[in-house]
Amino acid sequence: MAQPLDARVAACLVCHGENGQSAIAEVPSLGGQPAFYLLIQLFMFRERMRVVEVMNATTRGLSDNELRSLADTVAKLPPPPPAGGPTDPARLERARALIEQHRCNFCHKRDYSGEESVPRLAGQREDYLVKALRQYKDNTRRAYDTSMADVLYLISDEQLLDLAYFLARVR
Repeated sequence: MAQPLDARVAACLVCHGENGQSAIAEVPSLGGQPAFYLLIQLFMFRERMRVVEVMNATTRGLSDNELRSLADTVAKLPPPPPAGGPTDPARLERARALIEQHRCNFCHKRDYSGEESVPRLAGQREDYLVKALRQYKDNTRRAYDTSMADVLYLISDEQLLDLAYFLARVR
């Protein structure tokens, strides 16, 4: 635990990717995430309110100030670029309709960049978004409020896939 901040950040980037752009399946990109959101997540991992063993071990014993410094540093990494390749206009439109209906662009902002305690979704790994949305829907992923579980309650798995597809491609 006596590692300097840059060594801790380097350890994070082994999984979360150089410059915060993950290349590992179901591991989120952290670049461009709001610092306060990252701080909350780190706190939840440290306190085992979210259980992901590698994250729980990484944050064990860190002080609040160390968590804050880590979050502030990682938040300065560049946001991920949107997923490339051809797009399916029908899937994009279905996702846009869901987003409007459930007001996803209210909390996550119109450009899905997030703010304060709300994560950035734009350009996030599609596989990670699917995983996270499913976990919020089935209550296996804890959040600090119930809004995600409430929103996702009526959304089908096919709709979750469309949402993740859309958000991974947002510019």
